[in-house]
Amino acid sequence: MSETGDEGTDVYADRRKQAATRLREANANGLVCVPSRNLQYLTGFDEEPGERHFLLAIPAAPDPDAENGPVMLVPALYETRVREETSVEDVRTWADGDDPVAAVRRLLADVGLREGRLLVDDTMWATFTQDLRTAAPDATWGLASEALAELRVRKDDAELAAMRAAADAADATVTDLRELGAGAVGMTERELATWIGDRLSAHGGDGVSFETIVGAGPNGAKPHHGRGDREIAAGEPVVLDFGTRVDGYPSDQTRTLVFDGEPPEEYERVHAVVREAQAAAVDAVEPGATAESIDRAARDVIEGAGYGDAFVHRTGHGVGLDVHEEPYVVAGNDRELEPGMVFSVEPGVYLDGRFGCRIEDLIVVTTEGCERLNRTDRGWR
Repeated sequence: MSETGDEGTDVYADRRKQAATRLREANANGLVCVPSRNLQYLTGFDEEPGERHFLLAIPAAPDPDAENGPVMLVPALYETRVREETSVEDVRTWADGDDPVAAVRRLLADVGLREGRLLVDDTMWATFTQDLRTAAPDATWGLASEALAELRVRKDDAELAAMRAAADAADATVTDLRELGAGAVGMTERELATWIGDRLSAHGGDGVSFETIVGAGPNGAKPHHGRGDREIAAGEPVVLDFGTRVDGYPSDQTRTLVFDGEPPEEYERVHAVVREAQAAAVDAVEPGATAESIDRAARDVIEGAGYGDAFVHRTGHGVGLDVHEEPYVVAGNDRELEPGMVFSVEPGVYLDGRFGCRIEDLIVVTTEGCERLNRTDRGWR
């Protein structure tokens, strides 16, 4: 994703300002992020967690006692990359051989965050949370999601553009799968998963956004089977759940296909029920509708067809930099939908020892209703 928006604004600087405001609303004095999706959201810098201390500190705003804005503390070997790839002006370093906890203590003192209530990344490693407690012994603690979840749940134009591109790559790969047809028979689940990954890359994706699921025959009755060495046979349904990333943002799509021959007779009925359930859920999406009402729309169809006990998971989950994030489309979640929210709609029926069927598309809530990010045929042939 570019550092600037359509009108030359700094997308990430704007997000950091919004985060600082949200911190004050969440009764927090500051936020500390390590390499994570949160840090990527706030700076554009994408890095895997490592053993070295690497953090972003954001004081709450307005805070008359804080003389500085956001500060990054990074290992010296990252300094050039961080300065080139982010717009954070205050970047400090520590070298191998230095005491990183002392560096953290100085940074927190400089931005007024050695006491008060600090929010830390939900996925921060315990070793870093312990070092933060040592550096700020008088602080109290909470989770970054208290402030950031409300920002990340509504996607901006740049995020939606990336997600549409990732969805296009997944759609093109579904087309390739249909064209593969009988050529998939005899391939192992693992081989087909590798083939899918190659096609996602060929269509402009950056790797896979999660481990590709290829569940053939009875393996498809395990919702998160993964992939194994079972060979795909003619006439058996194959659950295919996969995605890729563009500019850090993922796609997530499921189709259940029969590559050759005729499936079990009941499968055709099950597929029709799941397809109807997905359509009912998508039709229910509009601003102001609750997340649980979307789940109920899908579940009513499946329960009415007599397969309620075989629908064993929620109807969907939010998608953003994380493949699973808010809003969760599940019973009991009365969160109202708002324009810019993106989530999956993926009802399924799983008949143990026989086959499974799931159909999934990503949906973005619009002012008028919703937009499907995936547009390929949802049939099983």
